[in-house]
Amino acid sequence: MGMRVDIVTLFPEMCQQVLDASIIGRAAKKGFIETHCHQIRDYTLNKQKQTDDYPYGGGCGMVLYAQPIADCLRAVQQEVASQGRPAPHIVFLTAGGQRYTEEHAKRLAQYDNLTLVCGHYEGIDERVIDAFADEEISIGDYILTGGELASLVVADSVLRLKPGVLAEQKGYEEESYWDGLLEYPQYTRPEVWEGRAVPQVLLGGDHQKIDAWRGEQSRERTRLRRPELYEKWYETHPVTELPKWKRGENMRLVKTDEQFAAAARIFVEGRRTTCAENWTPEYCASLNEEEYLLQLRQEKAAGWVCYLHTTKDVPDGIVSINHKVGHIEHLFVTEKARGRGIGMKMLDFARRKLSEHEHPVLSVLNTNTRAIALYTRMGWKLTSGTELEFTPEQYPAVVKKCALVWMRYEGSAQK
Repeated sequence: MGMRVDIVTLFPEMCQQVLDASIIGRAAKKGFIETHCHQIRDYTLNKQKQTDDYPYGGGCGMVLYAQPIADCLRAVQQEVASQGRPAPHIVFLTAGGQRYTEEHAKRLAQYDNLTLVCGHYEGIDERVIDAFADEEISIGDYILTGGELASLVVADSVLRLKPGVLAEQKGYEEESYWDGLLEYPQYTRPEVWEGRAVPQVLLGGDHQKIDAWRGEQSRERTRLRRPELYEKWYETHPVTELPKWKRGENMRLVKTDEQFAAAARIFVEGRRTTCAENWTPEYCASLNEEEYLLQLRQEKAAGWVCYLHTTKDVPDGIVSINHKVGHIEHLFVTEKARGRGIGMKMLDFARRKLSEHEHPVLSVLNTNTRAIALYTRMGWKLTSGTELEFTPEQYPAVVKKCALVWMRYEGSAQK
């Protein structure tokens, strides 16, 4: 006996027609789920079958009576009990309810049966909500003419999570919002459409690379389109296992002129990338290796040490640390080497080098949300301090206000 969903509504035919169609309808015919729609009007006590009246206290619109909704819900409860099911979880679809999310859908899918009550007109008499509602839900911050569409949204999003409704569990586990992120982009035939090609990684058959690409696309799409979701995701998804060091990867202390020159090249490339969003293109183009080579040498004289990451002897990342104060800075990876976990490995390497400091710190631009997300997932937390602010009023080359902010390591102290 599959999950049962009942909808209490003034338009049962409309709702049932939708529930009987497509994937949900096929699942119901196969017995994986049950859906029932009930006419509130059938439970009225007046000859006119009137379901609403003017609101006490005045105001525009009409309010649904408590009595017919209550009697309809009691009838549903009796039907459900006759099947040997537990009492239904009753949800009223109202504008004042909690905003609906995938987390609500997952939770509601755990119930054996769910009853959804559709509001209409100006609303529902609050007394029947107080008497019967287990919770109230709103599907968004906008107004509909009735709760029918909202109830169908909830029913569809819940029922699709039940066994047998979708062909595969992955069908919903890889969808947008399931793990707190938007879904990666999808493609199908032909390989080239109106000059637009399918990303090459999807055509190569390497499923490890495909999964990595999809994960990166999902995170980046969420970061750009739904920053509030992205922030919630990275705060609740810590990195539990770092990428393994591969053969040919090395971290070398920068000592020779050749190593300093390589570090300066990576430094200027990384700085141009991080500045691109907030400084003028002319300013970014003006950044040069000579000034960063000088900075690295000056920092060495002041007690900083710089490490150069190489892959098969090709320099592709740098990070600097200061043992005296427990600071980490200049964590940069070349564009060609990004996406291979090098930044994560270098940050972990640098923190372990500062074993004498339980809570080392680093600075990052507050607009560099990708870096902040990575560091947060690795156990670093933003502090309340700001190291330096950049505003167009103070710096003519700045086009977007930003600031260097501090992050402090608060993760596991294991070395």
